[in-house]
Amino acid sequence: MRVHVLGAGIVGLACADELRRRGHDVAVVDPAPGSGATYAAAGMLSPAGEAWYGEPDVHRLGLRSAAMWPEYADRLGVPLQRNGTLLVGLDPGDLQQVQRQADLLAGLGVAVDLLDGREARRLEPTLARVAGAATLPDDHSVAPRAVVAALMERVPVTAAPPDEVPDLRLVATGACLPEPWRHLVHGVRGEILRARTDDPPTRVLRSWVRGEPVYVVPRPGGEVVVGATVEEHDEPPVATLGGVERLLTAARQLVPGLDRAELLEVTARDRPATADRLPLVGPVDERTWLAAGHFRHGVLLAPLTAQLVADGVEGGAVDPALDPRRLEET
Repeated sequence: MRVHVLGAGIVGLACADELRRRGHDVAVVDPAPGSGATYAAAGMLSPAGEAWYGEPDVHRLGLRSAAMWPEYADRLGVPLQRNGTLLVGLDPGDLQQVQRQADLLAGLGVAVDLLDGREARRLEPTLARVAGAATLPDDHSVAPRAVVAALMERVPVTAAPPDEVPDLRLVATGACLPEPWRHLVHGVRGEILRARTDDPPTRVLRSWVRGEPVYVVPRPGGEVVVGATVEEHDEPPVATLGGVERLLTAARQLVPGLDRAELLEVTARDRPATADRLPLVGPVDERTWLAAGHFRHGVLLAPLTAQLVADGVEGGAVDPALDPRRLEET
């Protein structure tokens, strides 16, 4: 088929790459490729860390896609950071949140080791004195910008649609869908910081710091990513002094060595969210598919989304939990 993919974030590019690998004629259209939510994403591949009550499909899909990432990253030539994740509570109240997450994961059949503060610091020496932690050994991370760069070497991207008429249009434009589907996705602002330090954590830290959620994601070369605020809004996404201050305070209390880190970047982008926090992956008319609305999970779910799209347009079944038509029926 001749396919036009609208949107060159990680989801759109992953879908385009998979369709091309299967022999389809694919053109990707985006005047600013890789500049949306993917540009700000921390790249946590964290089905356990993202699990939450009442969201079994998020966890189910996350596990499937996380299992694809080692081979996927290897094929793209992108390093996968496989040191796991530490879920940390700074004070006793924060530790209750860790325990709640551990209880949820136990109910999902995920083994979690609980650590006291001393054990947590022994495992991760960059931590402050914390109340306790839990290990998530199968939650890893990848650098989304590196993934986008690798995909763009394989998939041509143009600023305007080619003249030829496609057999299929795949809309992967993140938080801003074209009409008549614009109402299916809305933006949830996230602010994120990037810094460089001589003493980064050895693994991803997902934490609560005096009630404030924060994560610190190490990258090769001493870079760390600190995020992320979550704010429903109707305005363009901009970094705010209040959001940056909350992130800086929480991250420095969690990892005191970040006081000496060089601040490299402050970024804000909209996460593309749906009403039920599940992506839209499926047809909306005879010649249009959506691959959008991935909220916090775009990087994690990119390889699985690509597989589902390619299978679906070739005649496979659509996952009912992701079918965009589910939201039109409510």
